[in-house]
Amino acid sequence: MMKMNKCVFISCVVAALFFFLAACGNDELEEEEDGTLKIIAAHNQTSPDNPYQAGLLKFKEVVEEESDGAIEVEVHAGTIGTEEDELVEKLQLGAADVVVVSPGFMTQTGIREVDLFSAPYLFNDYEHWLRTVDGEVGEEMAQIINEKSDNSFKLLGYWSAGTRHYYGKQPVESTEDMRGLSFRTQTSGVVSDFWTEVGAIPSGISWGELYQGLQQDVVDSSENAYPFFVQQSHHTTPNGQYISETAHDYTTRFLLINGERFDNLDENQQQIVSEAAEASVETEREVTLEQDEEYKQQAIEEGAEVNEVNREPFIEIAQPILDDFAEEIEVEEMLEKIRALAEE
Repeated sequence: MMKMNKCVFISCVVAALFFFLAACGNDELEEEEDGTLKIIAAHNQTSPDNPYQAGLLKFKEVVEEESDGAIEVEVHAGTIGTEEDELVEKLQLGAADVVVVSPGFMTQTGIREVDLFSAPYLFNDYEHWLRTVDGEVGEEMAQIINEKSDNSFKLLGYWSAGTRHYYGKQPVESTEDMRGLSFRTQTSGVVSDFWTEVGAIPSGISWGELYQGLQQDVVDSSENAYPFFVQQSHHTTPNGQYISETAHDYTTRFLLINGERFDNLDENQQQIVSEAAEASVETEREVTLEQDEEYKQQAIEEGAEVNEVNREPFIEIAQPILDDFAEEIEVEEMLEKIRALAEE
């Protein structure tokens, strides 16, 4: 009897393992009982007014309208991950189908080339950024993402996350003012190298803990675009009330879909998803530009002090770091193309 129970137990384990592996290998979108396909789309911001939310809601609107409801989009605003590395992992595992992530967090997948887009002072202004991502360089990067991920990721479009500036417990007018400040930013890679060379001390405090960190003097300063840090009230903390417009990053975000799942859609469904992605790009960029100015004014009205910065000394520090980094990740030619676009 014990032998039979043991056999039954082993058979159950094997069956469970079989169904688990079958589920993990499913590259198709989830299908509802009524035959509707479901797309899980996610970003890491929790504010309902965030530009990411506007972009994904536009994506949802177009997909559901153009498919006559045959495809449903479920939008998650920070509910399945407030850190971008979580979203990348969920996209790889199939727990999400469409996600918004930054270049820095994509490097954990082994696609180092994407980190070029996160380098400080790569772009001169917003128009320079547009010419880059919407042109030949953007197409080249999309191909790299698709090929190097073995089709785990397919780029649907380039979103903006605004223009990033310093904010902290004291104003910054020169590189000297950064020396010794603990500064919430990436703690490795080209971003960290730049701020370390400027004299700051990079801190890896998470985004979700940053308000408390600024409030309780855990970290002296941080950086981001107006919509993101003002919506989180960072400017109301003692260590966030001075905003210095360093404009060190015209920020890129990737709108990604699981490439294998995209390939399993029929031609009409793929067209619908692609058109919805284009609409989301346009909406998200428009909202970001509007909110950049809107939230700057809100920050000032709520007591924050804003000052302009002579960026040339910062740019002089960034250029050789950027040259070395481009050589390290073997994208020197791409860097030259981007710099050439600044002159058009």
